[in-house]
Amino acid sequence: VRCSRLRYLQEFTLISESNNHKSIRTVLPPGPSQFFFYFFRLLSGFSPIRGLRAVIRETSGHQLLEIWNCHGLRKCLNLTALNKHGRVYDDAQFGCLSWSECENKLLYVAERTECLSAGLLFCFFGGTWVPMPNQDRSLYCEDWGEALTNRSEPAICVVDLEIGAASVLEGVPPDVSPGQALWAPGSQAVFFIGWYHEPFRLGLKFCSNRRSALFKIDLCGHCERLSGENLSVSNPRLSPDGSTLIYLQGAVFGPHNQCLSLQQVLYLDLESGETSTLLDVVSRPQFAGMYEALPSCCWSADSQRVMFSSACRNWKGLFLVDRRSKIVTSLSDNLSDSSSQLYGSWKLLTVQRDLMVVCCSSPNTPPTLRVGFVPRAGEAVSWQTLQEPLMTFDFSWKVLDVTPPSDEENANYPGLDFGAVLVKPSRPLGETRTPLVVFIHGGPHSQFPAEWNSTTAGLAKLGFALLMVNYRGSTGFGQHSILSLIGQIGSQDVKDVQRAVLTALERDPNLDPDRLAAIGGSHGGFLACHLLGQYPESYKVCAARNPVINAATLLGTSDIVDWRYTSAGFHYSYDQIPTAEALAAMLQKSPIAHAAKIKAPVLLMLGGRDRRVSPHQGMELYKALKSRGSPVRLLWFPEDGHSLSRVDTQVDCFLNTALWLHQHL
Repeated sequence: VRCSRLRYLQEFTLISESNNHKSIRTVLPPGPSQFFFYFFRLLSGFSPIRGLRAVIRETSGHQLLEIWNCHGLRKCLNLTALNKHGRVYDDAQFGCLSWSECENKLLYVAERTECLSAGLLFCFFGGTWVPMPNQDRSLYCEDWGEALTNRSEPAICVVDLEIGAASVLEGVPPDVSPGQALWAPGSQAVFFIGWYHEPFRLGLKFCSNRRSALFKIDLCGHCERLSGENLSVSNPRLSPDGSTLIYLQGAVFGPHNQCLSLQQVLYLDLESGETSTLLDVVSRPQFAGMYEALPSCCWSADSQRVMFSSACRNWKGLFLVDRRSKIVTSLSDNLSDSSSQLYGSWKLLTVQRDLMVVCCSSPNTPPTLRVGFVPRAGEAVSWQTLQEPLMTFDFSWKVLDVTPPSDEENANYPGLDFGAVLVKPSRPLGETRTPLVVFIHGGPHSQFPAEWNSTTAGLAKLGFALLMVNYRGSTGFGQHSILSLIGQIGSQDVKDVQRAVLTALERDPNLDPDRLAAIGGSHGGFLACHLLGQYPESYKVCAARNPVINAATLLGTSDIVDWRYTSAGFHYSYDQIPTAEALAAMLQKSPIAHAAKIKAPVLLMLGGRDRRVSPHQGMELYKALKSRGSPVRLLWFPEDGHSLSRVDTQVDCFLNTALWLHQHL
């Protein structure tokens, strides 16, 4: 109704027992939800000792820093009025809010503001010399791409709560953008991640392959790099005892999301550090590897174990790694395909004094909170649900494992399989078979885990079966699976999706092979349109959000131009100039090459501010179909970007997709 997302606060009280090991005795029922504390909130964080809450919020165009305790508001600073920096960053890429050990200082990241009075030009105007700022307002200013368009020159900022002053920490190398900052032990230095500007900046959103490094800077401005050269790093997390810093590390360029390693830096007297690999990149999974950001609190109280959640085949699992043995243990009970009634997705939110707080869901069960204590070696976790979901849904789901036939094997990476999640509604009255909607994720290096998805649930409730395909190249199947897609887009991934569809139809005779639809966004839209062109007799309708249609024409308009080369099998460098060979290969691998064969009606949903996939991509297909009299409908959202994430846009897209499928199936 309000076309906005409301964030609310809900408090649970847990009464625990501590004998030989902690256990939860009682969970008191929560009171009414409160959203007033979080309204207009940008960032929030608790202090480590006294439990003070710092909140950065926005009101009437001003950004305020508030400190709350049990008696109410203790201190309020108007950061905008202090005029030491620009807007505070609240995104997951750069943003942070970190308390010092003494609880007198706070760290955050904000846009740097340059002093215009440093240099003045004088113009003779009206009989006198008039001072003019030595700055051209029309000068192009680079940013960090899709969904980070207001992120250009980040600065690490320190607030001294005792004197009520804010300052920018100087000494950060000028060729990096700092973010994800946290205090070093003793609060006299700061750890941060710095992303290199290189010759120019490439998009960061959804890309874990940008050159970056871990730095340490003291309050006097002395800065040193702690990680290696030509790597991509992120998510520094300090152990409770301050002895060990961990962070994620990956390769530069190549797949823009890939399997990562977990590095650890051990500190001796906080002066020198030794870096080693705690978890390496996984090529062929037993444990599937690390693909996702670490929560801000992920350590056990004894500083010896790290908890994290990550993609694992068609699931999302919760894992523990012991620093001493480097053994990885699964803590979730969903990694066996023997039952489809388990939670399919486990996402770690935080670890507080060995209490793990996890969000669990499945395709027919909305997210719910579960808690359990970090187990001792050889023990299982005793999980407790804090509050059952308000409702579950009567449709069923199951995981399908798919093996490509020999003629569809990848010669460089043979023996790979993939999977899919099939969600089916309770059979509608009067229907003998159920129409099947093939739902394809974007990325392409991402995943459809067996978790709650509101689009899937909504369409299933309307009577459609959904097949969510994790083709080769999806996360959760090892690094070899990700690398196998390089140079094979438009062929291997298309065949995998079609193979998954044939497998589902073969295993479930209640699915209707004559009523197939394809939907997806970004690379998922790319594959949906490919299916219509390569298998025109199979699919009856398509709905695509910001699809890649012509990789050759996309080359000069995307904020991740490196991926356009990599996906087609070409090496990328910053000084790359397009060649006829590269452009021809990109065109040949694109859906536009098959557009003349498309028969099915196509619904296109495009964001006018998309920096990742230009909306003119979808427009190109729209015109190609219109010129041939093929049924096509285009929805244009001028204020939205690649994810089409505005509330009103999401409503519009879902309703139009549902109506389009209903009309043509």
